[in-house]
Amino acid sequence: MQHDTPARETLWKLIKDIRFGMLTHRHANGMLHAHPLTTQNRSIDQQSLLYFFIPRNGELYGRLLTDGQVNVSYADPGADSYVSLSGQASFVEDLAQKEALWSPMAKAWFPEGPTDPNLALLAVRIGHAEYWDVKESKMVQLFKMAKAALTGEQPRELGEHKELTLS
Repeated sequence: MQHDTPARETLWKLIKDIRFGMLTHRHANGMLHAHPLTTQNRSIDQQSLLYFFIPRNGELYGRLLTDGQVNVSYADPGADSYVSLSGQASFVEDLAQKEALWSPMAKAWFPEGPTDPNLALLAVRIGHAEYWDVKESKMVQLFKMAKAALTGEQPRELGEHKELTLS
């Protein structure tokens, strides 16, 4: 595992253009539940925080107040990149931060803008991250998979896989 800036930059590069992350939390009955959320960040900060807007009157808000351990996963199958982030969820009561992260798309959910009383700013502090990023073309991947099937050996060097500790 690593804690370095280049890996943090690679992590952001992998998720910055993926519109939705799937935030998974533990339900009161013990089962895991996932919600698609739009990442509001324009970059990843030194505190390793990801931001999301969620409604205060929703089930997710109450669950995260009770248990803030979450996972956020991102997938871009077209680019063969996948990211899994584990961390702690909390809520930020900072109007300036809400305004800085605000986008016209958020208005569909929160019509009163950043001051909407139903708008909660969810912050997820990333503690652990793991990513898989395949750089080889589909043809090279298929060749390596076919070779592995014929030889019985697992395919080697299919992209980059890293684990990072960020907090």
